[in-house]
Amino acid sequence: MRDPYEVLGVQKNATPAAIKSAFRRLAKKLHPDANKTDKTAATKFAEINAAYEIVGDVAKRKAFDRGEIDAEGKPRFQGFGGGAGPGGRRPGGPGQDAHFEQFTWGADGFQRGGGGGRGRGGFGGGGIDDILKEMFGGAAPGAGRRTHFEQEDFGGAAQGAQGRDVTGAVTITLPEVLSGTSRRVHLPTGKEIDARIPPGLADGQTIRLKGQGLPGPGGGAGDALITVSIAEHPLFKRDGANLRLELPVTLYEAVLGGKVRVPTLDGAVELAIPPGTSSGRTLRVKGKGLPGKDGAGDLYATIRIVLPDRADPELEELMKKWRDGKPYDPRRDMS
Repeated sequence: MRDPYEVLGVQKNATPAAIKSAFRRLAKKLHPDANKTDKTAATKFAEINAAYEIVGDVAKRKAFDRGEIDAEGKPRFQGFGGGAGPGGRRPGGPGQDAHFEQFTWGADGFQRGGGGGRGRGGFGGGGIDDILKEMFGGAAPGAGRRTHFEQEDFGGAAQGAQGRDVTGAVTITLPEVLSGTSRRVHLPTGKEIDARIPPGLADGQTIRLKGQGLPGPGGGAGDALITVSIAEHPLFKRDGANLRLELPVTLYEAVLGGKVRVPTLDGAVELAIPPGTSSGRTLRVKGKGLPGKDGAGDLYATIRIVLPDRADPELEELMKKWRDGKPYDPRRDMS
């Protein structure tokens, strides 16, 4: 991740109040709920959260400024807490904190140990959740929503009370909606994970990867929330679990009927066109849609009659005879 001071747009000597103010301003500007059409907003919002995790906490900011942890909160080296300097003091002399602090990075993520620490949000401004609650009112935006598809086992730690969620986004194709797939996702923390995409997801649906978010001082890690977008398909339009397709047919196929090959997401099938089929009529191919709650959806093919590319004198002559000898008005019900 980038330098947290740079992410928040503040100087290294910024006051706690200035840092909190910068975070509030960016959180209001970049929150996904206020930028639903901007697919990059979630990533930017996660980045400023991660930055405030470091410089918005007294102990972590001091550790980062001393070069003891990096921009993700990971120690740059082990064993820098206590007892290393003369008289049992840490390197740096008596001007450093009088209390003992130790930082570790393990299976449970970032942890701070030792006595006398002021705890999370030691600047007196509160943690990220407190700030967001204050800005948006009540619970923090998104809290309590259970519209995510949860994946339980991705090797991460269980979500702790103080862990922070991060966000990411992937785009998959319509055939991948049918069969399911997996994607390598790059998170704002710099971490890359493999996300399993189950069949049948809707456009904009979110997958929750437990334990893949930011660690909290209490040891537990938050989750990664991956928003899935569905790329447009050149032939098919999605309608819930069903698919819709425009099917071009010739004039003689529409008049005489016949069997035509129709593409589906998993191979072509034959569809019977009844004699006398008008353009705009919709025929159903059962079970050739997408996975749904009540089973597979269907494919609906709407007939579109296509005339020859070039003018045909015989066809024109035939149509003149029909016009003069057997006229009919398809718009009689529109008057």
